[in-house]
Amino acid sequence: MMVMLKTKKDIDYIRKSSSLLVRTHAELAKVIKPGISSLFLDNLAEEFIRDNGGIPAFKGYNNFPNTLCVSPNDEVVHGIPNSKEIQSGTILSVDCGVIKDGYFSDCAFTYEVGEVSQELKKLLEVTRKCLDLAVSVANVGNYLGDIGFEVQNYAEFCGFSVVRELVGHGVGKALHEPPEVPNYGQKGKGALIESGFVLAIEPMINYGEKDIVTLDDGWTIKTKDGKPSAHFEYTVAITEEGVEVLSPFNLIDESLSK
Repeated sequence: MMVMLKTKKDIDYIRKSSSLLVRTHAELAKVIKPGISSLFLDNLAEEFIRDNGGIPAFKGYNNFPNTLCVSPNDEVVHGIPNSKEIQSGTILSVDCGVIKDGYFSDCAFTYEVGEVSQELKKLLEVTRKCLDLAVSVANVGNYLGDIGFEVQNYAEFCGFSVVRELVGHGVGKALHEPPEVPNYGQKGKGALIESGFVLAIEPMINYGEKDIVTLDDGWTIKTKDGKPSAHFEYTVAITEEGVEVLSPFNLIDESLSK
């Protein structure tokens, strides 16, 4: 596993890519409501990214057909946008990637569509907290297992489960780079975190059991038990100065609060 350490200049470019990505999410957050379709969101995202000098990173990646992965309720990740109306009470994982000036960024956010149940609100709250806990230990001299431990420990303490087969990853010069960043693990295990790591950290937390299945389209991954799943993801840069979240959710939160 050869991790491509990023320079300060690299990180500056990934920060710019991430900024466009977060602004794209903030545009989506303004319009997500019952009755819209995931295909509408997909078209909006692609237009916004291209209008701002970026390229959708997912479109064409291993022949994926769209700009966004949109995964409602029991879909964990990689849902293909379609024209179905999204119903009130849905939780909607939206994952997007951007290429800008040759540099990649990756960010996911799970949205509430209309009024969702308290149980689903709790799942989203816990998944987002798992992400923040993961970032809090993503420091030089710690281990990738420390990140996974924080996610798994908190999710399971709250009564939820962690998807095992899908993991975070390095990002920057490509969409997926080494190292893999599992959302489970043991403290002090896995690769040593070094200055220059840029990671996509992305807890995928299931309301029920951890098991998943892939649908016949070859992309969509759902929970085996049909219970909901949530997904939040940051792109982060790790240097001697500490960890910087390059794709923070503040603009998304602002859009949602209006």
